[in-house]
Amino acid sequence: MTNIHIVKISTEEDFKKCIFIRIKVFVDEQNVPICEEIDGLDEEAEHYLLSLNGEACATARVRIFSETANIERVAVVENMRGHALGRRLMNFIMADIQKNSAINTLRLGAQIQAIRFYEKLGFKSYGDEYLDANILHIWMKQKI
Repeated sequence: MTNIHIVKISTEEDFKKCIFIRIKVFVDEQNVPICEEIDGLDEEAEHYLLSLNGEACATARVRIFSETANIERVAVVENMRGHALGRRLMNFIMADIQKNSAINTLRLGAQIQAIRFYEKLGFKSYGDEYLDANILHIWMKQKI
C-alpha cells in the first residue's frame, strides 16, 4: 500500500470513477438493479474517492439531514478488499464530517455481512433488519 490518495471529489471525471466503482460492486457483483443504485440522489451528496497508485479503488457518498450525516454507498472493488482501504476511506470521511459542528450523529444502513467492519469504527446497530435491493441490512449509528 504505497500511494493512497483520498479526496472529496470536485470533478466530473472523479464522479464517473465513483459511479464506475459502485456499478462494479453493487450492480455487477451483488445484482442490485441499476435503477436502484443510480437513485437520483447523487446530486445532493458529497462523494469521496480513494485511489491506490492512481487506480480508483473505493468510494462512498454522504448526505446531510439536519444534525445527521448519512454515509452511503460504501464500496471497495473486489480485488482490493482485505487491505484496510475501506477503513482508511471511512476514517477520512468521518474526520471530514466532524469539521461540520452542526453534525452530531453518523448513520448508515449496513449490509449484514459488514456489521463487524462498522462496529470496529465505532458504529452500533439499532432497529430491525430490513431489505434494501434484496440485500439484508441494519441501521447503524454513532454520536460524534
